[in-house]
Amino acid sequence: MNVVITARRVTVNLMQAALLGLSLVGVAAFGAQQAEAAKIQRVVSPGGIEAWLQEEHTVPLITVSFGFKGGNSQEPQGKEGVANLLTALFDEGAGDMEGQAFQSAEEDLSMQLSFSQDRDGFYGEFKALTENRDASFNLLALAVSKPHFADEAVGRMKADVGAQLRRESQSPDAIAGNAWVKLAFPGHPYGRPGDGTEATLKQLARADVLDYYKRIFARDGLHVGVVGDIDAATLAPLLDKVFGSLPEKQSLLPVADVTPKSGTVSITYQTPQTIIRFGTPGPKRTDPDFMATYLMNYILGGGEFASWLYKEVREKRGLAYSVDTAVAPHKHAGLWVGGVGTRGEKANESLDIIRQQIKRMAETGPTQAELDAAKAYVIGSYGLRFDTSDKIASQLLAVQIDNLGIDYFDRRNAEVQAVTLDQVKAAASKYLSGELAIVIVGPPVN
Repeated sequence: MNVVITARRVTVNLMQAALLGLSLVGVAAFGAQQAEAAKIQRVVSPGGIEAWLQEEHTVPLITVSFGFKGGNSQEPQGKEGVANLLTALFDEGAGDMEGQAFQSAEEDLSMQLSFSQDRDGFYGEFKALTENRDASFNLLALAVSKPHFADEAVGRMKADVGAQLRRESQSPDAIAGNAWVKLAFPGHPYGRPGDGTEATLKQLARADVLDYYKRIFARDGLHVGVVGDIDAATLAPLLDKVFGSLPEKQSLLPVADVTPKSGTVSITYQTPQTIIRFGTPGPKRTDPDFMATYLMNYILGGGEFASWLYKEVREKRGLAYSVDTAVAPHKHAGLWVGGVGTRGEKANESLDIIRQQIKRMAETGPTQAELDAAKAYVIGSYGLRFDTSDKIASQLLAVQIDNLGIDYFDRRNAEVQAVTLDQVKAAASKYLSGELAIVIVGPPVN
């Protein structure tokens, strides 16, 4: 769940204009070289807080993406959903400002602030116009370091989150997703519903929110990416203003490395479209065969209209409305996953074709021509990850979190180009030769 606080219509238009301007210069700024390491500055504040900065002074806008290690895998047993609930509470009063006053100040400043969480991290994104920079960073500092989490606000946000969870409980996609992680990761934090459940949400109180916040919001688990109309000398003290008063050390619960299990689960649900989720173990992000697996996945199911699965399942046979796959690494587990949506009576046939194509890839691999085409797309489309301030800041943050090094943007395309056909075939054999974890949600099939 992602909560976004936006401003009044007139001020939103100002922010949107700035965002549009940066989206037009973003590709030019990164161009064929993407984010050249020489253009990315490692900024260290007087208090020792590090950020990666990409200056872009064409548009009077500053975007900050930041993240803390942790995520919903850090929720205690029985407290699932506390991270999700926390995402909704940062604008509900902070410092000497009650919730309404805080939100009014955001609107007056044309400031945007959002929070989100996943299995391994808790994230924030902040946008401010240059003319309101100092006041906006002051407000961000209050939200990050002095949130209220008042009982009344916790109760109100629990009601809002509960309504969202009730809607999700009726979604075949959400049902399939929750069932798949439960099948693949039994007894592990990754096997729990990422947003919690209505039952666990009811058990949460302010003390649970505050405990999670205090354990996660600390400087040693922090990464920051900044893009826009600001220089290093100006940014450095602002980093201390926002994050400097946080505790030095996180207090994380131990999470074991885990290999996903296989098996099949069928859930009867009356819906026009049967949803199938499948997956196997895959590489972690820093594994040496990650890039080979990434290219293999593009050919098999990640390349949309160009992939084997799209051609065999949809184009040739018309069995499915959609089919795709992805390499999905977590901190404590590598994954290769996929999904298909199809008519109920075609579910078994669709799954049979998917299995056949996975087996084909594991046993024979792609051709050199297919690998060359995959490389051309993966390299050529990389610039699309840098065409807005949001995307650029997110990339700066992600590369830090994955510990890939500040020169990764220079190295990345060469690393793609260097992957050999033998490496792709080896990755396919390694990750696709085992049994799948499969979840089917839809009407019964005879």
